[in-house]
Amino acid sequence: MNSTPDLISPQKSSENSNAELPSNSSQVMNMPEEKGTQDDFQAEADQILSNPNTGKGAYVTVSICCVMVAFGGFVFGWDTGTISGFVAQTDFLRRFGMKHKDGSYYLSKVRTGLIVAIFNIGCAIGGIVLAKLGDMYGRKMGLIVVVVIYIIGIIIQIASIDKWYQYFIGRIISGLGVGGIAVLSPMLISEVAPKDMRGTLVSCYQLMITLGIFLGYCTNFGTKNYSNSVQWRVPLGLCFAWALFMIGGMTFVPESPRYLAEVGKVEEAKRSIAVSNKVAIDDPSVLAEVEGVLAGIEAEKLAGSASWGELFSTKTKVLQRLIMGAMIQSLQQLTGDNYFFYYGTTVFNAVGMSDSFETSIVFGVVNFFSTCCSLYTVDRFGRRNCLLYGAVGMVCCYVVYASVGVTKLWPNGEGNGSSKGAGNCMICFACFYIFCFATTWAPIAYVVISETFPLRVKSKAMSIATAANWFWGFLIGFFTPFITGAINFYYGYVFMGCMVFAYFYVFFFVPETKGLSLEEVNDMYAEGVLPWKSASWVPTSRRGADYNADALMHDDQPFYKSMFGRK
Repeated sequence: MNSTPDLISPQKSSENSNAELPSNSSQVMNMPEEKGTQDDFQAEADQILSNPNTGKGAYVTVSICCVMVAFGGFVFGWDTGTISGFVAQTDFLRRFGMKHKDGSYYLSKVRTGLIVAIFNIGCAIGGIVLAKLGDMYGRKMGLIVVVVIYIIGIIIQIASIDKWYQYFIGRIISGLGVGGIAVLSPMLISEVAPKDMRGTLVSCYQLMITLGIFLGYCTNFGTKNYSNSVQWRVPLGLCFAWALFMIGGMTFVPESPRYLAEVGKVEEAKRSIAVSNKVAIDDPSVLAEVEGVLAGIEAEKLAGSASWGELFSTKTKVLQRLIMGAMIQSLQQLTGDNYFFYYGTTVFNAVGMSDSFETSIVFGVVNFFSTCCSLYTVDRFGRRNCLLYGAVGMVCCYVVYASVGVTKLWPNGEGNGSSKGAGNCMICFACFYIFCFATTWAPIAYVVISETFPLRVKSKAMSIATAANWFWGFLIGFFTPFITGAINFYYGYVFMGCMVFAYFYVFFFVPETKGLSLEEVNDMYAEGVLPWKSASWVPTSRRGADYNADALMHDDQPFYKSMFGRK
C-alpha cells in the first residue's frame, strides 16, 4: 500500500510518502500547512483503491466466481440435511441397525452417534492435513483434490450393503474431503473478493450450506416412501452431481492473487485481480493492490519461513488470533445449531409432529432465507455487532424453547401425549433461533477466520480453527442422543449458557474488521487496538489530523461501562 502514491503522482509521493512517516506517531498528523493537499491526495488514492470499477456491472464477475467457490458449502450442507433423515429411514435401519425382539429395526444411540458424528472427525483431520494443498499447489487445485477425496468416500457409502462399519468408513473419508473444502473455500473467497464485499461473499459459503441442508431435507421427503435402498442411495448418488459442478466451476474461477504473488507469479496475480474486477491489467487500482500484497508478503518473509511453531508466537500475535479463531468456531457449534439440523426429525417427533420429514423442511426453509439476509447484514452492521446481537437473540429463544419443553410439552408426563400448543410454541421459537443463528454466527464465524490471519500462516491457522468447529460438532453429534435421552429439553439451557459466555467473549476479544483489506487487518493487530474500540480504528494511509491512535490501545473505564456504554 505504501507504493500507492507512486502509481498516482510520483513527484508528490517523493515528498509525502507514507514510507517516510512513522506509522503510529502524532507528528505524522500535525502538519497544518500541508493538510489540505494531503487530504485531497489521499481522497484520490482511496478512490482508486476502494472503487476500481464504478459501473453497474462492478464486481459481478468476482461475485459469480465466489459463489462457484462457495458451492463447496453446499456439499457439507447436503450431508447434514440427508443424514438426519437416513437414521430414521426403514431400509437404512434394516441394513445398518439392530433388531428388537418384536422384529423391528433400530439404531442404538452409540451407533447413531458414530454414524452421524464421525463425519466431523474426518472433517477435522482433513482440514488440518489437506489444507496445505492450497499452499503447495494453489487454492484452486487444492479444492479439486479434496473434492475427489470426497467422491471416494461417497462411493464407499453407496457400495455399503449391510455392514454399518463400511458406511462408517465411507463417512470418515468423505469427511476428509469436506474438511479440506471448509478451509480452502472461504480462504479463496476472502483472497479474491474486494474488501468492501468480502464479508458478503464469504457468507455465500454459509448460504450454500443452508441451501444444501434444505434440499437434503426435501430429497429425504421425496424418497421416504420407497421401501428399498432408493431411500438413501439416491440422495448419496446426487453427491456426484454436486462434486462435478464444483470441479467444473473451478475452471472459471481466478486463482488467489495473494497466492500467485507469494510464489512469484506477479503478472498472473495482476491478471487475476483484473479479471475479478473487470478492469484492464494495467489499471492503477490493480497495480496498487498488487503492490500492497507484495509489500505485505515481503514483510512476512523478513520474519522467516512459516512453520507450525509460529502459530504459538505471541510477538506477532498469531497465537492470540489463533485462540480467538478457534473459540469463535467452537462457539458456533455451541450455539446448538446441529442439535436441530442433525436431529431435526427427532426433535419434531418429540414435540408431537405427525410427519417429521415434512415438518423438518420448515427448518430448512427458515435457515436458507435467513442466511440470505446475512448477505446484507454482515457488511452493513459489521462482524462484532452481528455476533453480539445474535448471541442475545439466541439466548432469548433458548429460554422460551427449553422452558416450554420442560414445563408444558407433556402435561401428563412424558409418553402420555404432548400439548399441541406447547409444541407449536417450541417450533416457532426454534425457527426464531435459526433466524438469529443464520443471520449472524453461521456465516460470520467463517468470515472472521478468513480475514484474521497473516497470509504466511493462514492455511495452518484456519485449519486449526476449523478443526475446533468439527471437534465440537462431533461431540454434539455423538452425545446428543444420550443427553436428550437423559434430560430432554433441559439441553437447551446448556446452549443458552454457552451463548451468554459467547457474548462476553466476543466483546472482549473479537475486533471489528469490516471494510479493511487483509493487510490492514494485520496492521490493526500489530498496533494492539482494543477489540471494543476497533470499529474506530483507521488505517495509517487514511488517518486525519485529529486521529488519536493511542486512545484505541487503552481504556480507563471500568469494563461494565465499556460494555454497556456507547461504543
